Amino acid sequence: MKTSTRLVQTSRLNTFVREAGDPSAPVLVLVHGNVSSSVFFDALIEELSDTYRIIAPDYRGYGGSERKTIDATRGMADFSDDVVALLDALEITEPVDLLGWSAGGNIVLQLAIDHPHRVRRLILEAGGSPYGFGGTHGLDGTPTSEDFAGTGGGTANPDFCKRLAEGDRGDDPASPVTTLRNFYVKPGFTFDRETEQRYLDGMLDTTLGDDIYPGDSTTSQNWPGLGPGTTGTNNALSPKYLNQGSFADLDPAPPVLWIRGADDQIVSDTSMFDLAQLGKLGAIPGYPGEETCPTQPMVSQLRTVLEGAGEFTEIVYEDCGHSPHLEHPERFVADVRAFLD
Repeated sequence: MKTSTRLVQTSRLNTFVREAGDPSAPVLVLVHGNVSSSVFFDALIEELSDTYRIIAPDYRGYGGSERKTIDATRGMADFSDDVVALLDALEITEPVDLLGWSAGGNIVLQLAIDHPHRVRRLILEAGGSPYGFGGTHGLDGTPTSEDFAGTGGGTANPDFCKRLAEGDRGDDPASPVTTLRNFYVKPGFTFDRETEQRYLDGMLDTTLGDDIYPGDSTTSQNWPGLGPGTTGTNNALSPKYLNQGSFADLDPAPPVLWIRGADDQIVSDTSMFDLAQLGKLGAIPGYPGEETCPTQPMVSQLRTVLEGAGEFTEIVYEDCGHSPHLEHPERFVADVRAFLD
């Protein structure tokens, strides 16, 4: 079915939404990842809208949605509350299925924790650790330092941020399109030109600033010398504010399908975006060593929480990076349908 777009005024902000499917069909909400927008779901919406009512919003300050400061001290709750406000505005009161990609996985986990009666089932696609991004170790998300050094707004590559702000469409090493090619998917995977430019548009629609992406930062006496601020997406993902271990305490927790790529470099037990891992590889100077600053086992942490919650299915796609729905679309659609049907 044809996808339509519109702005929906909710009680929290004006939200840009992609929609498709029969309004009376079961609702599936698609929540995108960081430095992206709902445009990354275009093909998936087309494939699934014959069976489901698809709703795919953009985050605040991302894509076509209104710019509103992200209160990082609430973890991912500003984002998840925005989704609930959208459901309210659309007069959807029954429990819905939600698919969260990357940081979107943290958003749908938070929604399930705070609003369990609104959730039927969850699909986590390359979902982030329930203990935030960076700065923790062990399966229980033990903080590596008291001030959560090495997490938050200061962890984003400043050259990448500058290029995002400038709308850079070149292919230098730190450019958005190079990041798309090398990290959003497994290196070697290629998009056709039109599709790649559409996804690049979605990345470039990210609002840059302390209020949205990447967020503000503070200095730290601990390596690597920076810590989380209080606003923006990357701070909302800091373990200083984000701890979703309580998902395992839900009674009952919703059934979960977890799909991830075996070659994911973003969410991984050896993530190339974890400053501890980069320090270990010599990419960031002054690394104090594995004993002082271990890498974060992101995948293992998520698995541990899901095992504690109960019913979940983990599917690992070989020859796949951070975006199974883009890299193996037919298999992904089949697995989603099998789970939801």
